[in-house]
Parts: sequence; C-alpha cells; structure tokens
Amino acid sequence: MTETVLASATREIAIGFDRPFCVIGERINPTGRKKLAEEMRNGDYSTVERDALAQVQAGAIMLDVNAGIPLADEPRILAETIRLVQSLVDVPLSIDSSIIDALEAGLAAYQGRPLVNSVTGEDESLERVLPLVKKYDCAVVAISNDETGISEDPDVRFEVARKIVNRAQDHGIKPADVVVDPLVMPIGAMGTAGRQVFHLLRRLKDELKVNSTCGASNVSFGLPNRRALNGHFLSMAASAGLTSAIMNPLHAEDMTAIMAANVLNGVDRDCRAWVRAFREPAPVAIDGAGGSEADQRRRDRENRRRRRSA
Repeated sequence: MTETVLASATREIAIGFDRPFCVIGERINPTGRKKLAEEMRNGDYSTVERDALAQVQAGAIMLDVNAGIPLADEPRILAETIRLVQSLVDVPLSIDSSIIDALEAGLAAYQGRPLVNSVTGEDESLERVLPLVKKYDCAVVAISNDETGISEDPDVRFEVARKIVNRAQDHGIKPADVVVDPLVMPIGAMGTAGRQVFHLLRRLKDELKVNSTCGASNVSFGLPNRRALNGHFLSMAASAGLTSAIMNPLHAEDMTAIMAANVLNGVDRDCRAWVRAFREPAPVAIDGAGGSEADQRRRDRENRRRRRSA
C-alpha cells in the first residue's frame, strides 16, 4: 500500500493505510490568535515553544508550522520558527504557507524531509509549488479545489485531485508524495458535507491510492459540542480512508477517537497502544499489599499452600 515517508533530522515516519493514523498538530498557527501573531512578529517564540512541546507530549506525530501574519516578514519568521521547533522536538514538520518565498525559506531552513502545505489545482499554483517540491524532494498536500472554487460534487473534487497527482508526476513527483485534502466543509451549513468527504476518501484510497489529510475541526464549525462531533467525524473518516489530519492533539476526545479508529481498523497491533493508554494501574502497595505482579503471584502461591496444609 502507498506510504508517504517524512522525516526530521533524526526521526522518520510514514503515513499510510496500514499505519496508525498520523496526527498533525495544528497549534503553531497565528491565524485567529492575535497574541501569538504579535509575539511571532516581534521575535518572541515562547508560546510556540510551549505549543510544540505540549502537542508532541499529547501524541502528535507531526507538527504543522504556519507563520501567516499580515504585513509581517513571513519568510524570516517561518524559517526562524522551523529552526526553533526542530531544536525542541524530533517529529517531522508540515511547512504551511501560501507565499512561495516563505515556503522556500522554510524548506531551506528545514532538516529532513517535510510536508509542504499546500498546492491547489489551479495551474498557477501547480507551476509555482511543484518545482519547489521536486527541488527539495519533499511531499505535498494537494487541496482539491481549482479556478472554479470548491465543488459540492465530490466526484468533481476527485478529478481535481487526479489532475494534481498527474501534474506532480509530470514534475517527477511520485503519487505517494501527494497527500490529498478532500476539503471538509462545515456540516452545519452543508448537511451532505460528511457523506461527500467519506465518498471522496474512498475513491482516493481505492482509485488514486493516495494518502489524505484534512483540517478536522472544519466539520463542526458553528455547532455546539464541537469536540464530540470532531471525534466521531475523525473515526468515521479514518474508516473511509483518511490517513492523517491537521488537528488539535490537546483535545482528549479527538485523540481517543483516533486511538479507537486505529484499534478497529487493525493498525494498532494487538491493541497495544490502547491498552497502554487505558489499562488500570496496578494497585499501590500499602502495608505489604499490592506491589508487582511477581509479588502477587508469590502471595497466591503462599495462600494455596496454606489452604492445602489447613
């Protein structure tokens, strides 16, 4: 099956249908975070540091890094942020920008094999981003919209994805290095958004055989109890073929849903990760009780011996 291989300076991962779901931490992004945007503009990366460490601690396998701040020097800030984050954590990064100069600055600063986020099906975008992806031998997120916008027909979005995969091959980029974003729309505004995405994910897996990602929280925008809805969406999408998502790993509901999907899709071998996370801890020894399993076995043998001799 298709595997998209990514790496930091010291660690390699693979996104794939036979692999555990890839959680890409979304929080290093100043969009909608005025305080973070102002800090990054001024060269203060203290919040970035905390977010990077917290997301990896919570289980993120990759981190998305965005420095899109209006009227700021995005190439400089993105490169500085990437260097800092790579000095703190060993997970691969997704370099997130719509500015070609910023992407190149980020790629030049990066150590390893990153994911570029992103390219669309517009011809101008394809001819600007794909040569950069080939030059730096990385992978790329393919957004399934083009000059006509975002279609409500998932089969039209599939054809945009096919166009990007084919154009990438023209540039010498393998389909395995194209990770398609099927574009998750808010279910509160478009009642068929869930069915559209699940249909498209199945086609991406079965026909194009490419990996996929999405901005998971988009589906619940404007609705109450968003975390529960996001979690259920993620597990259903993983069943349909979604192999990664840009999401908040600090939300326990989402992470539990991902772990459950890994178990039920058979990619958490022997349920090991699930058991490690949720097995009840061994009882604490009090006045000689509890202790290790070996201690318990010795106590059991002693009790049986006493009963036989009574």
